[in-house]
Amino acid sequence: MKSIALLGSTGSIGTQTLQVIRENPDRFRVCLLTAQTNADLLISQALEFLPEYVVIGQDDLFYTVKEALKNTAIRVLAGGKSIVDIITAPEIDIVLTALVGFAGLQPTIAAIKAGKHIALANKETLVVAGEMVMNLAKEHGVNILPVDSEHSAIFQCLAGEEPDSVEKIILTASGGPFRGRDLKFLSTVKKADALKHPNWVMGAKITIDSASLMNKGLEVIEAKWLFDLQADQIDVIVHPQSIIHSLVQFKDSSVKAQMGLPDMKLPIQYALTYPNRIKNKFARFSFADFPLLTFEQPDLKTFRNLAIAFSALDTGGNMPCIINAANEIAVEGFLKEQISFLEMSDVIEDCMQRITLHKQPGLEDYFHTDLETRVLAKNLILKKGA
Repeated sequence: MKSIALLGSTGSIGTQTLQVIRENPDRFRVCLLTAQTNADLLISQALEFLPEYVVIGQDDLFYTVKEALKNTAIRVLAGGKSIVDIITAPEIDIVLTALVGFAGLQPTIAAIKAGKHIALANKETLVVAGEMVMNLAKEHGVNILPVDSEHSAIFQCLAGEEPDSVEKIILTASGGPFRGRDLKFLSTVKKADALKHPNWVMGAKITIDSASLMNKGLEVIEAKWLFDLQADQIDVIVHPQSIIHSLVQFKDSSVKAQMGLPDMKLPIQYALTYPNRIKNKFARFSFADFPLLTFEQPDLKTFRNLAIAFSALDTGGNMPCIINAANEIAVEGFLKEQISFLEMSDVIEDCMQRITLHKQPGLEDYFHTDLETRVLAKNLILKKGA
């Protein structure tokens, strides 16, 4: 029986994680649930799973949650600092971080320092501070188990292989809702169009990132740290059917691929049960249903964000932190219809040029960079709307 702390329980990954836990009550129990603003769903989850702790991020919702759970033994807290404090509780075995964006960094670091294994769905943690986080994990004997379908695929393909046998990895991308479209078309798209992902059901932020290919760019940076690779060992290929989740090419020229229907419950379950596999009732893939699997090169000129991410990885230092923060604000601006789809890339590139580069950043540098970039990005968006 593993005791799970689920950070971000009301989002897409969080709710699917609870489905996996619900179907395996003899293997998992919930110790901690957190949400930022969705108090109603958090309350419902808490009443079903009865964790020891519940944290609501938004302070003014504390009494709503507290009152709803007053007849239980659940301890209710509020604010991000409470997550960092509770994550070290001795009864927690594994922390699944499904928080969105930079917010996942600090609790993940706290959990690692407390010796908790991490099921990582928050790619921004490694995008921002990958070297630091992976070094901490080694120091504390902690496993970082990827939950992103692409990184889970690579992780599974590498099982039993020697690290120096890897020639390169190939991350697959669906291409999103605008695959094959040109700049003229992208200049007119609205948020409703960008939120229609062809294969996956995800939260708004990651869906927009998928449409702009920034999600794949962030995954490239995450993969560099997860699998200890150089930038030239990471390729991206567009695979519209989303059946092959990623591949590894070895130095003897052989290639391994992990395949399956696009369902996030599979990588979630694998991370929670690793190193074991357990039976489930998920839908099974059939070649008869997918007689044609196709592949194409990504269009880096039209979808600049993927090229931006590779550039940030080459630059190193706090540059990935800069593009992550700028992108979070740019996506927020697009969702609020303050900027256009293509202007998101403009905002990110402006921030890359204006924010001070630190080649050897420490933790405080990351926090300062994140804050400074967010302020600049918001100002750039305001100017575009003026």
